[in-house]
Amino acid sequence: MPDQVIRHEFERPNEFTQAQLGWAAWLEPLAIDELTERHYAGLVDKGRVNSPYFRLLARDPDILGARTRTDNDIFYNEKGGLPRAQRELSAAAASRTNGCLFCASVHARFASQKSKRPDDVQRLLDEGTAAPQDDPQWRAVIDASVALTKTPGEFSAAHVQQLREAGLDDLAIADAIHGAAFFNWANRLMLSLGEPTPPLQG
Repeated sequence: MPDQVIRHEFERPNEFTQAQLGWAAWLEPLAIDELTERHYAGLVDKGRVNSPYFRLLARDPDILGARTRTDNDIFYNEKGGLPRAQRELSAAAASRTNGCLFCASVHARFASQKSKRPDDVQRLLDEGTAAPQDDPQWRAVIDASVALTKTPGEFSAAHVQQLREAGLDDLAIADAIHGAAFFNWANRLMLSLGEPTPPLQG
């Protein structure tokens, strides 16, 4: 692992947005021409090769592979449970709570696309996780995600009951918890390894 910290010269974004942000690492990612078949196996999706974040994590390809397969199963396995929009909402709420501008932008954008409710998602970004949400299911997913993110001890049976009363079954509740829990960890990793860059142009 490289030991020299990279200092970047750009104006760091300072507000939550659904725009597509970039991300710059503070440690040197692997160069594309350094990647081996083992690295590509860790990336899982070869399209991730263009991301400096994933090329940095590819320095430990076995851990990256486990991380990416877990991520994919939480968000893309829709054989039951929570709709994709609410899974993305749980990640966006966790990221908003943790202050991870990059992750919040990605998952807010997906939540908007999948739900067709960009104004409700933008309200979450602009006003915070306590902002009004008329949909009881969204309210329950946000509240549970925030509690779990602040500290696992704050998540309680009351949140599970709120999710049930909003119409979620056991599998959907598990999906909401997994989405928030994964990004509660992922935000902290991303925040410790680099910083967001201004919205991409074009």
